[in-house]
Amino acid sequence: MNNSYTLTAKILHWLMAAIFIFVWCLAFYSNHLIFDTNTDALQHTLIGLHKNIATTIIFLFFIRIFWRYTHPAPKLPDTMSPIMKKLAHIMHIILYLALILMPITGCLLSWSAGYQAPVLYLFNLPDIIQKNPELKAILKPTHVYLSWVVGVMVIGHIASALKHRFIDKDSVFNSMMFK
Repeated sequence: MNNSYTLTAKILHWLMAAIFIFVWCLAFYSNHLIFDTNTDALQHTLIGLHKNIATTIIFLFFIRIFWRYTHPAPKLPDTMSPIMKKLAHIMHIILYLALILMPITGCLLSWSAGYQAPVLYLFNLPDIIQKNPELKAILKPTHVYLSWVVGVMVIGHIASALKHRFIDKDSVFNSMMFK
């Protein structure tokens, strides 16, 4: 039994992780750390970059789900209790759901504000809703709060991986590392 993810799974994992962390930091910076009122152009540029990169997560998500379905994850170590294995499984499902909800709520927010949802400066996703200020008023805090929840979950995911590496010293951490 292989105790490591496939190369494709590793690439998708680390690519999505890098994209999420980058766009999360970009949005945080553009919304919280730009204090000069003369930086509207900078903020607009950064949010545009955030959207162009973040929308790729939608495509990567479906590729990753397909890959995971056709290439099951390695078996968790026998040293993990059944309840910990179940919790790990549940947390991965929640993390997957949160990671797809982030770009979906972002696209819906853009459309409800009357903007496009661009992908890598190549094309725009088709608008599925019209400009709607009432919906925007719901989607903006939803997207922001969800970003904080996913951010905390990513930190928890990293902490769990480090626990497996340095405390449990089992195969879980190395299963997602390139060798």
